[in-house]
Amino acid sequence: MDYARRCQRIANGYYNQGLEKAKIRDLTGAAECLKKSLHFHKYQTDARNLLGLIYYEMGETAESLVQWVISMNLQPDKNRAALYLREIQDKPGRLEAESQNIKKYNQGLYHAQTGSDDLAVLLLGRVVEFNPHFVKAHLVLALLYMSHGDYTKAGKSLQKVLQIDKSHPKALWYMSIVKSHTGRAEVERRKMDAAFSHRQMQDDDIILPPTYKETTGWLTIINIAVGLVLGAAVIWFLVMPAMERELNHRHNQEMTGVLEQVNQKNLELDALKSDISSMESERDNAMASLLDMQQNEEGVIRQYQRLVQILKAQAAQDMETVATVYADMDISLITDPDTAAVVGEITNYMTAEGFQVLADLGDKARDGKKQEEALDYYQKSLNIKGDNPQVIYDMAMIYQSRDERDKANELLGQVIMNYPNTELAVLAKEARGY
Repeated sequence: MDYARRCQRIANGYYNQGLEKAKIRDLTGAAECLKKSLHFHKYQTDARNLLGLIYYEMGETAESLVQWVISMNLQPDKNRAALYLREIQDKPGRLEAESQNIKKYNQGLYHAQTGSDDLAVLLLGRVVEFNPHFVKAHLVLALLYMSHGDYTKAGKSLQKVLQIDKSHPKALWYMSIVKSHTGRAEVERRKMDAAFSHRQMQDDDIILPPTYKETTGWLTIINIAVGLVLGAAVIWFLVMPAMERELNHRHNQEMTGVLEQVNQKNLELDALKSDISSMESERDNAMASLLDMQQNEEGVIRQYQRLVQILKAQAAQDMETVATVYADMDISLITDPDTAAVVGEITNYMTAEGFQVLADLGDKARDGKKQEEALDYYQKSLNIKGDNPQVIYDMAMIYQSRDERDKANELLGQVIMNYPNTELAVLAKEARGY
């Protein structure tokens, strides 16, 4: 059996394990198995689609979209990922709402890390209200409740997590702490002891009947005491409630008046806070606009300085300087018509020949063992002309020599997929180990 078929069989085995665990809602275990399946065979689209569904079930919509988009790129036809993506895209505003919810989660997490627990609880409560399946938000909420000793609310959040993912390790750990503080662990232990401590009755076991006692003087005294208790109970349950209701009515009337005054003051305070917030927002917008104007002005000046440098180098036939300076320019900031015409001529040269000058500089730096400099030149060359398989392959070789396999494999994959009938594609396959 060759290496590729063996990897595919291992990947299928992990996929089947992940599918079984997903069926019994062991989502964390299923995700681990599916990741291992993709490690051995990244084209296993069934595993990738199922992993996306698990992320979606755990409230991580962005992660699920990543998996489904990759799946569609690997298998454009007859792929269930297209159905999942269309299901989300057909709901107007769904992605924007999910994005805002993630921002609230990040804000809540920041407040929790900086000690503003009340704000964190408020924001995270809104997050799980919008997306009740967001496991990470429930776990952070549970930690905040536990830190304040509110183990009942922490247990409710953890229970929701375990309903989604019954074997989530962190949720199980936090739940054991909650049970130890609420006495639930002791209750469960006693139930287990009672469940397994029963024994069958033996032949020599004797059941003793209740004994009969004759009426005595002590029993008379007890009966009198019981009568006194019953009389006190009548007073307590019949007379006292009426008096308590009257007092509560008066108290409620007084509290209603006080609450109306407090509400009026709160409304006035909210209006003042809104005005202050509006003025602060206007101030921030004005400062941001001023900063943008300053930065844009400095950026335009810098581009004209680079244009002058290019023209000097061009006059001196220094094409290397022309290419390197042009690669760092932002020509969109040059709006003057006459100057734009000059920039257009330089752009035409760079598109026709200049990109190769940058590629040659990258080769020179690579041969001189200056890998970072070589990668920079190669990238600048691709920014001007991306359709250059030789440069892509050379960058991949540098990353492979530095043991950065993910980047190297990505670039080699571009060569294989985009230039399949070239000699470089054959070399790229050999480098990937196909």
